[in-house]
Amino acid sequence: MVITWNKPKSRRDFKIFLNNKKLQQEDTTKYLGLIIDRRFNFNELIGNIAGKCIKIMRALSKSAKINWGLRHDVLRIIYAGSTLPILSYGAPLWIECFKRKHNVAKLKRVQRLINIKLARAYRTTSHEILCVLTGITPIQIELRSQAKDYYYTRGKAQMDAPKCYRKWTHPVKAIELKEKCEEKKVQAA
Repeated sequence: MVITWNKPKSRRDFKIFLNNKKLQQEDTTKYLGLIIDRRFNFNELIGNIAGKCIKIMRALSKSAKINWGLRHDVLRIIYAGSTLPILSYGAPLWIECFKRKHNVAKLKRVQRLINIKLARAYRTTSHEILCVLTGITPIQIELRSQAKDYYYTRGKAQMDAPKCYRKWTHPVKAIELKEKCEEKKVQAA
């Protein structure tokens, strides 16, 4: 697999032989469960993750109907224990692919399916409203916070530490008040 950040003008097929057999050039490779493509777009990885989670949701939908089925707290445990770890695996590596709206839409679709089951809402309810109703953080915010936590624990980013309240500036000293002098116009009678 040829990996490059630049857009190649044409596909280059290199002739590499192993035991007198030509090796095929691939566009993607799987390493530690992450599908890496030759331009680091991670489009196929996001599609694969979404597909796994949708299979889980379809199996879950057989037992979680609107009027009967699994309780709210059980569905939340299933989301936190199975779906969220699948969605967040390797997130610090591919979090930058959220700049493309179609990748965010794929993951929102997965979270929306579990939110519909949790809220026992209709399928026409919007994703944002479902996140409010269920109390689950939207997936793009959750994954960004997990990536930030990863970078903070590895020392690659600085965390803003809160100041001790004794070191806060007094509000009177922080705000500067200016008096405005208004001239009164004397009207002649």
